[in-house]
Amino acid sequence: MPVDNPQTQRAHRSYLSASMREPLLSRDREFALARRWREQRDLAALHDFVRAYGRLVVSIAGRFRYYGLPMDDLVQEGNVGLMQAAMRFDPERDVRFSTYAACWIRSAIQDYVLRNWSIVRTGTTAAQKTLFFSLRRLRAQIVANSEGSLSQEAKQQIALALKVDVCDVETMEIRLGAGDQSLNAPFRDNREGDRQDLLPDMRANPEEVVTGMRDAAARSRWVAQALNELTPRERRIVHQRRLTEEGVTLDDLGRELGVSKERVRQLEHRALAKIKAAIERRVKIRADCLPS
Repeated sequence: MPVDNPQTQRAHRSYLSASMREPLLSRDREFALARRWREQRDLAALHDFVRAYGRLVVSIAGRFRYYGLPMDDLVQEGNVGLMQAAMRFDPERDVRFSTYAACWIRSAIQDYVLRNWSIVRTGTTAAQKTLFFSLRRLRAQIVANSEGSLSQEAKQQIALALKVDVCDVETMEIRLGAGDQSLNAPFRDNREGDRQDLLPDMRANPEEVVTGMRDAAARSRWVAQALNELTPRERRIVHQRRLTEEGVTLDDLGRELGVSKERVRQLEHRALAKIKAAIERRVKIRADCLPS
């Protein structure tokens, strides 16, 4: 949400002004401060180093102000990226810090935007992240009229430019074109209630729940009775092969029982056939007992 606290707004403007007034560092001064921090852990050098590049954070944060997030939050996240870059910067690589830090600042701000732009997680993959931050720009370049849906040809051009699938472009276009909607929002017409009243309840009704519980109990009872009709060796095979979380192999069970694995397979098949026949008898008896 936008910042509407006057005191916060003044503090934000003051910070922006102070950042823009900080003098730029020369190459030699920049590297000297970086070395003092890297070699001596001089906090004063780190502070001087970071303050000088506050304007870089403000500049990059300004590019993301159209996503509807507070500018001061974007700047704060950019400062986190700036600090991370300063902690890792190696002056011996002969690269200016602004070039190195820009990637860290941009990444920190992008992560913040993706986390807060919507309550629904957006940009969970690299392709989705690229689409999120590039779709509007490419749409403006390819399509003269920014209103309405993209044509199939335009979607294919964007997919080719970003090296993603056309279906990813279609999905992201829908996400960017529709903001979050509250299920508690009332209907726009004169009807009473809110949007959540239109959601179907996919749960089973009480009658189905009770019937399912009763049927499950009956099936468990029938299986237990059917197992009691097996020989001790057959029960052992069924239990080890079918009723444990990790079933025992035929080979291991054959060695345990002193028979071949093919014999174990035959005994298992015979035991399962007995269980099936026993359960079918009980189902038939139950069906005959039901009133016609």
